[in-house]
Amino acid sequence: MKNPRLAAIDIGTNSIRCIVVEADPQGRFKVLDDEKATVRLGENLTKSGAISAAAFSRAVGAIGMMRKLIEGLKVSEVEAVATSAVRSASNGAELVEVLSRELGREIRVISGEEEAELAAISALHNFDMEGKRYAMIDIGGGSVEIVTALGNHVEECFSLDLGAVVMTERFFLSDPIRPGDYQKFQRHVRAALKKAFPGKKVAVQTFIGSGGTITSLGGMVMNMRKQAYSSVHGFEVLRSEVVHVLAMLMRKDTKARRSVAGLNPDRADIIVAGLGLLEELMRFFDANMLMVNERGIREGLVIRCMRRLGLMPAVTQQRHWRESVVEFARSCHCDEPHSKHVAKLALAIFDSLGPKFNLKKPERRMLEAAALLHDIGYFISYNSHHKHSYHLIRHADLFGFTPREQEMIAQVARYHRKSLPKRKHEEYQRLNEKDRATVCRLGGVLRLADGLDRRRSGLVEVVELVQTAATFRIRLLGTEDISVEIFGANAKKDLFEQAFSGSVHFMTS
Repeated sequence: MKNPRLAAIDIGTNSIRCIVVEADPQGRFKVLDDEKATVRLGENLTKSGAISAAAFSRAVGAIGMMRKLIEGLKVSEVEAVATSAVRSASNGAELVEVLSRELGREIRVISGEEEAELAAISALHNFDMEGKRYAMIDIGGGSVEIVTALGNHVEECFSLDLGAVVMTERFFLSDPIRPGDYQKFQRHVRAALKKAFPGKKVAVQTFIGSGGTITSLGGMVMNMRKQAYSSVHGFEVLRSEVVHVLAMLMRKDTKARRSVAGLNPDRADIIVAGLGLLEELMRFFDANMLMVNERGIREGLVIRCMRRLGLMPAVTQQRHWRESVVEFARSCHCDEPHSKHVAKLALAIFDSLGPKFNLKKPERRMLEAAALLHDIGYFISYNSHHKHSYHLIRHADLFGFTPREQEMIAQVARYHRKSLPKRKHEEYQRLNEKDRATVCRLGGVLRLADGLDRRRSGLVEVVELVQTAATFRIRLLGTEDISVEIFGANAKKDLFEQAFSGSVHFMTS
């Protein structure tokens, strides 16, 4: 049976977004198209109580275009929902009727609590939060949804009318924003949070955030750090960076904000309200870290649709980063026995080095992932396959890794053969000094381990690694003559010796 194609449409206060995916029987899906139209249904809604004629017309045009997209891509199932603006507008029901007719499908108006549930479904699908207390937030144009959770257990869901469009129109009437108006906004947000969470202090370690405000923040911070990852999905932002970006934006008027790198110009007039709300949420919950979820409500709709069709388990199952890595490696038709043996050798070396060189669990995970994926570039071509591996890993959808970690995994795999890291390697130079040192160390270990399986026969075991002064003695055990493997490892020990400042010698007895 041909893999079904599904679409999810989110009709929000600021924009209408449509995502089209293709599902497979294994419960996975790939995005075929992702369309956005900034229609501003919330324009003047606070004052008039109704969606304006202009916004109404923009919405009808956007849905008409999305219908053509859906029909052209031969979508079989459509989940379409309308949220905050339509819920609160006096003519919301009329708009839904017109848009449903234009789409040729029923559009449902959902509650704020259902919005929160959809955001949570997406977050739980994308992030490994086992054993952690955290909150999932989705900042829209009309409302913010907040879900508190411990691991995979959702505790409470809240929806507050504090969205970026609504707050901008209510409090920020001057350009640039007056300090007094911002203080009124802060007092309003704090009062709303105290009312929603009366008499209790809710503390979380981390936020997982979705919505345009959050993805824009990720883009701006990534640019300020001079980083260039393939996506902001999974990107980590500190509370101090939220405060810094917010202060920078408040000093500018709307025209100047449109030129800020990483910020969508369409969001320049409402970004201060969105980030101001985020900063107050982080202060209230005492959270220091935000993880960007680029998917959000639309992905929640896709997952729920797949569950309804029996294409995905009815309840969220705990995912693991290693399963994601192995699945991706298999999709690239890798030599699995070789990659797993190289990973085993690399981890044996790593575990002997770890305590002395302060190498910890995150570095071990990255090394294992890089070892399992180091040869996937063969999928494109043998020639320069290490470079092909880099690009494939960099753009892969790997579960459980931040963009920074994924970039480092890609670079570790890239240096498993051929040239060592150099100044002229642009991607390597973009890393900070500490991450460059980590790539060299992990790349050195992987390079050595790959040499020790020169014939791809799994003949070698690393029994012991002993360091004395500037010498590393590695004792090997082989099931037969392993002179070829030792030759291979000697040819590839250069990066290890450079990274760990010592010479490597192999022993077989």
